[in-house]
Amino acid sequence: MLYCVSGLRRRRLISVSLALMSAGLVAGCSGEGGLVPPGEVLELTQSAPVMRAEAAAPVISPVLSSNRSVSSGSAFMSTAPSGPDMPAQNVLAYPVGDGVDVSGVTSALPEGRVSQPVVTGIGTDQPQLAGVPSYQELEAAGTPDSVSITPVEPVTVESEPEPIEGKPRLFAGLLPRISNPLAKPEWAGGMPAAEKACRQRLKRLGVTYRDLPAINNGPGCSIPHPVEVTRLSGGIEIKPAAKLNCQITDAFAQWVKNELAPAARVRYVSGVKSIHQMSSYSCRTMNSKRGAPMSEHASGNAIDIGKITLNNGKAIKVRQPGLFAFREKSLLNTVRADSCKYFTTVLGPGSDVHHKDHFHFDLRTRKSSYRHCD
Repeated sequence: MLYCVSGLRRRRLISVSLALMSAGLVAGCSGEGGLVPPGEVLELTQSAPVMRAEAAAPVISPVLSSNRSVSSGSAFMSTAPSGPDMPAQNVLAYPVGDGVDVSGVTSALPEGRVSQPVVTGIGTDQPQLAGVPSYQELEAAGTPDSVSITPVEPVTVESEPEPIEGKPRLFAGLLPRISNPLAKPEWAGGMPAAEKACRQRLKRLGVTYRDLPAINNGPGCSIPHPVEVTRLSGGIEIKPAAKLNCQITDAFAQWVKNELAPAARVRYVSGVKSIHQMSSYSCRTMNSKRGAPMSEHASGNAIDIGKITLNNGKAIKVRQPGLFAFREKSLLNTVRADSCKYFTTVLGPGSDVHHKDHFHFDLRTRKSSYRHCD
């Protein structure tokens, strides 16, 4: 019984479905709100465009033209082209100079930092600002407002400058070098420290001298670092110039400054003008005797004084003074006695026949530090 009922229900459902399908097919073929027959195109209705706000970027494309120009220093507003796919928008351009055409203003700028200049041709040999014509294009325009641009010719520099006429070239490597023994250290052939210190003392005493090349005339006749003395303290001249070593020069300058000049001023009320030296450096034996030891003059370590001239013209010769020559006798005896404080050997009139007309001063070194003052 149940089986029969179920079979009847199934047949009813099938018949209802077939009826519905038949009704649908009929309605579709009629064209009223049903299916479109094959081969026909649906009619589309145009909808209104949607306006979307878009940020406008200021860009200028300057072109020189005589048709349209904008005064310099003023900003202007330009309306970009509009359409269904490009809504209308206002673009703010930068101030431009006289003669710049603004007809080509566009808002087609890349996104990002729109305030930065747009450069085209990056990676090539001719990069250029976007929208800015080259000077060749400006020259080709030929408009009254066009600017003539002349390309700068490269400056060629000659490889070698031409010498100035009349002035020969100087090469540092070929210039003569003046050797200064005071500037060289002793190990490099320079002057020993004792010689340098001695010359400093001469400068403090006001001695005028010059260094000479080393003198070497054989055994016992040499001066490693000689000086030539021309003037002492107070402007006292040495006539002729004396070749000595620095040590005897130092001692002699002190004797003249501290003993001779004050003694002459006290007795004659006059300073010393000049001193006549009879012998300084001389390659000979003592007293020029054959077979005798070498003299201190052979090493520039001695000086002989024969005459002293005062500023008042008085000439005092070194000799045995007369009976009534009191001032002269007093002067010679005083400076002779005081000279033993500065020299190790002092000889003069009365010592022997070889020194009857001059004073002999030297710095002979003796083992017992004995000073011979006669």
